[in-house]
Amino acid sequence: MSEKTNNSAIAGGLLLTVVLWGGNNAGTKWLVSSWPPVFTGGTRFLLAGFILLGVLRFTSLLGRFEPLTRRQYGSLWLRGGLSLAVYVVTFTWAFKLTAASHVALYMGASPVWALLIEERPRPNWSSVRRYGAALLALSGVMVLFWPALKAGDANINGELLGLVASVLWANFSHQSRILAAEINGLEVAANAMWMAGATLLPIALYEARNGIKVDARHIGVQTFCIFLGSVVPYAFWNTALRHWLTSRVLLFNNLIPLTTTLWVYFTLGEAITPTFWMAMVLVIAGVLLGQMDWSKIFKMPESF
Repeated sequence: MSEKTNNSAIAGGLLLTVVLWGGNNAGTKWLVSSWPPVFTGGTRFLLAGFILLGVLRFTSLLGRFEPLTRRQYGSLWLRGGLSLAVYVVTFTWAFKLTAASHVALYMGASPVWALLIEERPRPNWSSVRRYGAALLALSGVMVLFWPALKAGDANINGELLGLVASVLWANFSHQSRILAAEINGLEVAANAMWMAGATLLPIALYEARNGIKVDARHIGVQTFCIFLGSVVPYAFWNTALRHWLTSRVLLFNNLIPLTTTLWVYFTLGEAITPTFWMAMVLVIAGVLLGQMDWSKIFKMPESF
């Protein structure tokens, strides 16, 4: 397969991923209205991880399974499972407390945080561009934050958790890329998911100690989120991280606010807040500023 074809396949998989994650976000928003947040996310990732790992271990549909060493398992627990577990708690609680479209928009800022993780400040235009992009994206975040700050209502907690979740997602994607340098990307995804779920299981069981509502709709939505919101998209996502830089993969996060907004609007009837579109323009502008090499476009010197 040529590099161009390979890149096209990766991009196609990522486009499908953001559509599925939009549906997953809508499903999560609906579930956490009646299910405990950590229970919702923890059990989902535990089951999704085992399913993906089983497909890898007992079939050849997704490629060859490679046994892992004790050292690799240790790295997966720390870099993969633990970082994903912290993200899941933050992510699900954000959906519990604020609008799904807002959480998705915060996730759209993840490429900027990834750029900052991958490169420390240096005295050159590239560093100025990256940190300028972070400030632009943060201005978009503040546009979303401002109504909650002004009103002083409880939604500010959800907005803050959404922002933290976007940083944690950038960190998890960065850690996954490091792991994928020596471990199959799909095995990274599978193991990170079940390890995160296992880590959160005690909290999930405590949350569900008084029982949860179980009916066809809840089971159906959770099943959709397990297979089409976790197994399939994480397989595409971690495969892309094996071939592309974290910041390049995270660029597709820009589409998640759009897909999420459409999903929740048509399935849940969630209204779009007046500040959403303005904030989205600022966040996307920040991401584009961070991704494009303006010094080469305008033939500027690398350092100053």
